[in-house]
Amino acid sequence: MAITVSNISKLYGSQRALDAVSFNINPGEVVGILGPNGAGKSTLMKIITCFIPPTGGNVTVDGFSIHDQSIEVRRRVGYLPENTPLYTEMYVREYLEFVAGMHKLQNIKKRTSEMIEMTGLAREQHKKIGQLSKGFRQRVGIAQAMIHNPDVLILDEPTSGLDPNQLLDIRQLIRTLGKEKTVMLSTHIMQEVEAICSRAIIINQGKIVADDTTASLSSKLTGSNIILVEFSGPVSGEKIKNLKGARKVKLRENNLWEIHADMETDLREDLFKLAVDNKVSILSMNRENASLEQVFQSLTLI
Repeated sequence: MAITVSNISKLYGSQRALDAVSFNINPGEVVGILGPNGAGKSTLMKIITCFIPPTGGNVTVDGFSIHDQSIEVRRRVGYLPENTPLYTEMYVREYLEFVAGMHKLQNIKKRTSEMIEMTGLAREQHKKIGQLSKGFRQRVGIAQAMIHNPDVLILDEPTSGLDPNQLLDIRQLIRTLGKEKTVMLSTHIMQEVEAICSRAIIINQGKIVADDTTASLSSKLTGSNIILVEFSGPVSGEKIKNLKGARKVKLRENNLWEIHADMETDLREDLFKLAVDNKVSILSMNRENASLEQVFQSLTLI
């Protein structure tokens, strides 16, 4: 089920939280929304889920508009807010059955049991939500977002507060859901996007500054091949820099050099010749991509 965001803007007084944001998310995609605090991520998610109206623009979910078909949009969307609003005096099972009842589901007890099993809440189901750790409260929030089996999942910081083991479980759950649902999630953890998402959208100061696969974003950041080559002995950096296609050279440690080369350039043959001329050997040679964290910093740091 597709999401189409068209020129969405949001003003809070004179502050522009979102500025003509547009993108499409296709069925079966798991897309990460990244950005620094205050970039507009949560505002965008609240607009898509019909929690707040935009100042301008439109969003459609499976062709239904947030403006005049919001009930149809809500039926198709499961939403986990950044600060999950839970009834802490209710028991886990009681709360999930309550949410299922609001969605007017059939076989409420069966569906609740399925969600408890899926999100790893079996041992906690008879506790009050207020007695749970932050990680288990987060699981309850994810369960309530999925209980009506929506075609679209909007998850705002879904792994917040989880320990490493819980994090792996929720990652796998999101990957599994992404095979049959459209998933949009925000996170500050770059490894989450690299591990879960097929695509990343980076927002800064209310505008989209990047939208692509993580691999493509890495190559776009550098605009070059990054080659790490380690020689068995000293080699002049000036000689490396004079190789055709080499743009930037940096000595990392001892005889390990970081070389930025034009995208279309293959320096391997020239590097081997340089090693022979300098009577040294090449101990290792690897290509390195920029990390998503480096991409994020380069696009969002002022």
